[in-house]
Amino acid sequence: QVQLVESGGGLVQPGGSLRLSCAASGIMFSLTTMGWYRQAPGKQRELVAVISSGGSTNYADSVKDRFTISRDNAKNMVYLQMNSLQLEDTGVYYCKLQWAIESYWGQGTQVTVSS
Repeated sequence: QVQLVESGGGLVQPGGSLRLSCAASGIMFSLTTMGWYRQAPGKQRELVAVISSGGSTNYADSVKDRFTISRDNAKNMVYLQMNSLQLEDTGVYYCKLQWAIESYWGQGTQVTVSS
């Protein structure tokens, strides 16, 4: 059974930083594509960043040069380092695991950027 557990969300001031973590279990993690998505109140869930099994990354234009996605296959972990946070980054952040045609979601972690 695949499980994803996010952590690291919280309240931060504009310009601050947070690091999100997602722990995966129940699957051969190194073969997966991992992604971070977010959903702001009243908006659709959107892709933030993705990292392939080989380490290739892609980012939403809105977070390029501010956010960094990384993975540690030995620990079955994926991370999202978020710097220079803006009010618009507020939302629930979800970890997504993609393997072949299967996809799994974590429960989400709240990120609130507020002064």
